[in-house]
Amino acid sequence: MTQEEVSVAQPPILKHEGGFKWDGVEVLPYKEDGTIFRSVTRQILFHGIDNLPVELRYFEVGIDGHSTLERHEHAHLVVINQGSGRVLVGDQVREVSLNDVVHVPPMTWHQFRATNGEPLGFLCVVSQERDRPQRPDPDQVADLNANPTIAEFIRT
Repeated sequence: MTQEEVSVAQPPILKHEGGFKWDGVEVLPYKEDGTIFRSVTRQILFHGIDNLPVELRYFEVGIDGHSTLERHEHAHLVVINQGSGRVLVGDQVREVSLNDVVHVPPMTWHQFRATNGEPLGFLCVVSQERDRPQRPDPDQVADLNANPTIAEFIRT
């Protein structure tokens, strides 16, 4: 899609419809089949236009769901805006809740889980041009599992 096509397709205001839905924004599957995740959806709210080369996405992790354990060459900036849960960033597993901000540096293992009997929703800002996710190989999973807190948390 060209910059002009994105500008035409991206309205200046996305009206909130209630809940965690926006007018005209499709609720998409989180990822394609073949990766390990449970009960996650995504919505793309901003496609990177007008010299702002980022995407703003909304992810919702259903009760007891989790995102894929992965890392990338690009960073993420996440703001929790629904519910609570836990997140792995690097070698730390932390509780997160409404309005917490999570920075995921490049090449850092991360995974989000809705662990408190409620959905976990978050806005995520990433570079419009980014690399594909990297999943851990068996040796990397073994390294992560050497930390008992991480071993209990991750889903692979």
